[in-house]
Amino acid sequence: MIGTDIRNRGDLVELVNEIGFLPFFSGRIEGFSLEENVSYEAWYQGRWKGRVHWDAWDWKGEVLQNRELVYGKFFEKKAGFISLELWPDFCNYRRDGYDFDARFDDGLASYKDKGVVDYITDSGALLTREIKDALNYKKGGNKGFETVITRLQMETYVVPVNFEYSVRKNGDEYGWGNCRYDIAERFWGDKLCRSAYKRDPEESLERIIKHIRKVLPKMEEDEVRAVLRG
Repeated sequence: MIGTDIRNRGDLVELVNEIGFLPFFSGRIEGFSLEENVSYEAWYQGRWKGRVHWDAWDWKGEVLQNRELVYGKFFEKKAGFISLELWPDFCNYRRDGYDFDARFDDGLASYKDKGVVDYITDSGALLTREIKDALNYKKGGNKGFETVITRLQMETYVVPVNFEYSVRKNGDEYGWGNCRYDIAERFWGDKLCRSAYKRDPEESLERIIKHIRKVLPKMEEDEVRAVLRG
């Protein structure tokens, strides 16, 4: 579908800025993902001293810390990247005219969702394990944390802001990296997240579709709509 060779983070940023958004793993649209367009050398290569050696996996944290692309579970509950140019329209479309408090007041968000949003709002950016511990998402306690945090990303209210590794006593990092989440407006700013609010949500959807089909005209519009609906 894309027919490019993503060799490094710079290639990824350039591509996403051109086309607007890109899922991380292969999915509904054949050939439309980082996984299907990345060089062999940058894909998963195993472990060294407990640390995952997977360049493409590390790019997600790097693009966030460099404020180059938005990353999160945005596409049919799976991860991917969005350009800063299209992020306002994603927020406007996915929120459907609601800030989170208004969504909750209208009965469109659960108490579990509100618990996570309120805790991050009050505490600042938090690691997954910190949120789980504070809100009793553990054996014998609350269930469904992944469902809640994925839904809040799909709705663009909460976003990953970094991925941090555990460190052994000898200083070696290990594991897959623990995600740190924050409220979208706090990390990306009110202006970026809300600048498309003046548009109807459906207009934002059409703008996103028009942008990507201009660059990739062979992409089926129905498939794009399905991915964007989530």
